[in-house]
Amino acid sequence: MSEETYQSREERKRAERERQNEQRSNPNPKKTSLFKKVIIVCLVLGLVSTGAGAITFASMIKNVPKLDSSKLVDPLSTKFYDENGNFLYEYGKEKRTKITYEQVPKVLEHAFIATEDSHFYEHHGIDIKRTAKAILVNVTGDFGSQGGSTITQQVIKNSFLTPEKTLKRKVQEWDLAYQLEQKYSKHDILMMYLNKIYLGNRSYGVAAAAKNYYGIEADELDKLTLAQAAMLAGLPQSPNNYDPTKPENRDDATKRRNIVLSSMLRDGYITAEQMKEAAKVPVTEGLVEKTTQQSMPYEAFLDAVVKEVKGKLKDVDISTDGLSIYTTLDPKAQDYADKIMNTNEVIAYPDASFQGAFVFLDTKTGEVRAIGSGRNDYKAQFLGNNFAVDLNRQPGSSFKPIFDYGPAIEKLKWSTAHLINDQATFYSTGQPISNWDHQYHGLLTIRTALEKSYNIPALLTLREVGLDRSKNFAEQLGITFKNNQVYESYSIGSNTVNPVEMAGAYSAFGNDGVYNKPHFVQKVVFPNGKVVNFAEKPKRVMQDYTAYMVTDMLRSVVNEGTGTTANVPGLDVAGKTGTTNFDAKTRARYGYPSTATNDSWFAGYTPQYTMAVWTGYAQNGSGNYMAGNTTKIAQYMFKAMMQSFGTDSSNFQQPESVYSYNNELYIKGNSSAEIPVKPKINKEKATPKKVENNIEDEKSQSKDQKNQNGKGKGKAKGKNKKD
Repeated sequence: MSEETYQSREERKRAERERQNEQRSNPNPKKTSLFKKVIIVCLVLGLVSTGAGAITFASMIKNVPKLDSSKLVDPLSTKFYDENGNFLYEYGKEKRTKITYEQVPKVLEHAFIATEDSHFYEHHGIDIKRTAKAILVNVTGDFGSQGGSTITQQVIKNSFLTPEKTLKRKVQEWDLAYQLEQKYSKHDILMMYLNKIYLGNRSYGVAAAAKNYYGIEADELDKLTLAQAAMLAGLPQSPNNYDPTKPENRDDATKRRNIVLSSMLRDGYITAEQMKEAAKVPVTEGLVEKTTQQSMPYEAFLDAVVKEVKGKLKDVDISTDGLSIYTTLDPKAQDYADKIMNTNEVIAYPDASFQGAFVFLDTKTGEVRAIGSGRNDYKAQFLGNNFAVDLNRQPGSSFKPIFDYGPAIEKLKWSTAHLINDQATFYSTGQPISNWDHQYHGLLTIRTALEKSYNIPALLTLREVGLDRSKNFAEQLGITFKNNQVYESYSIGSNTVNPVEMAGAYSAFGNDGVYNKPHFVQKVVFPNGKVVNFAEKPKRVMQDYTAYMVTDMLRSVVNEGTGTTANVPGLDVAGKTGTTNFDAKTRARYGYPSTATNDSWFAGYTPQYTMAVWTGYAQNGSGNYMAGNTTKIAQYMFKAMMQSFGTDSSNFQQPESVYSYNNELYIKGNSSAEIPVKPKINKEKATPKKVENNIEDEKSQSKDQKNQNGKGKGKAKGKNKKD
């Protein structure tokens, strides 16, 4: 026995003798009160032996709470992990990790039993001898000042009853403790206790305590030393006062630890030599550095994760159900994405109000690696507004491969050399549509039409395909339409989308026509071991020839067309720009010029990654429009991510179903394939004139633009709204 333990016992004995002597020499003036307490004790001890006692006992347990098993379930925190299974963050009302009896090492079990309830495996919920002793001590003090609670009683007290110290509550505690012992095994009850108790240092349960104090994970608790196990077992009595991480507590923590060791010796769990050696260990040995409460990292990404989990698992509670959520996050990519969004080190933004959002995902799997969700320190609240997943903005011409040219190749088997006559055209409502340069270009291939982002050929292509077939094609790519309705103006992207939808759709073109729904979660593991996988089964949504021919046309956009700013040397990049203009009413209200851009997109991909980017302003207002090179910021963002993380320099492979002729692509075995004809174009009159801000969509339109192909005058207004 250590000297400290011996002194501690002697001090207690001396204090007891002094208290008794004081009582003898100084008679208690409250004899009536003392008499009542003696009567109460006698009553309790005689409850079961007299009829009156039985009635009294029955009245005390009349309103005892039901033994509701749901109240025995403790709130468990949820843990988030990255794509490689590395821990990211713990979220919950209480930081708690549930463990099973098999995970508890004997040294820890013995330390707690010796300290809290040495007869735990012998009694039926109530330790009669310990309770009687506690009652006798309480006779001369306030009722409840001396505890006699077993581990079973402590579980009941913490789960069902109020903390008040009354005889009635104590009797109810005994009754419920007995019921608990009849319903559950000793091991079950022990784990209810070990998983519930608060042990200081933000630790609920022994697993959390081992992690927070000693850096030992739940599946490695056998690494706890005797000294460490004794320290943890000593904490429940006063967690804040015995917390060994606080310098001012270390003397008291050492004494308390040593009391636990002596209790273990008393009950035969350790030898005197083991106790002596453990008592020599400094109470600070093995402690990990105490850190401040960690703020949530990757807030916007985890916000998207929570939304996805709640969407698929309707009844879970992230804050209490103890889930292990394995995300698709690449921390390095997300760190760089945050740098792009919240600094001017990568992108020179025009002003603080300028916003952006993007989704960066794996082309082959649909796993989202990083997102941009607004600039200037985005602060998420679960189920709050998240630009990357909640944004609803018009995609402009970036929607043309999805709604026009992809369906035309898939449904009509057009080649990339299919000719469209770019001429004066009207919507079915009678409203005119124009190109961004207010010119008509005569016969041109769909490759050129997409490369130059002309609007009229897109509408004419949609009409050939048909609205229903285009709608079906887009829906197979994960695109949703408000009220399930589509309109001709969707040919130039007047519908609304978000970056997740766009990235998912474009990734199918880069994945040989196989669609993987974008997802932020790999799997969720429940405390009982149940696993729910989140990746949906890959689905072929188009022929391989459609995917490759669209990809090849989008290569032209990046190499020679409107998307050259997004080109990345060394990578096979395909992509499409998209911009939208303000309606006349908004321009008039805020004084915007006719060339003002509302939304600017770039969606593109390599064999490795796909990325869809939106830029613009969250709200209209003075100066809140894009012009000139600010419309290219979306391309710069795409290029920055691809340059930093694109490591696959392979090329998209042309499938057997496609053949090439004169730099154009055709579908093998298609009897209706066009005979390759080089279109005759009046270069002098039909060459597109670049406007100052290089906006490619239906913008900057005048009412009386002259027809540039020699066929007379014609109005060339565009409309980026529903018909």
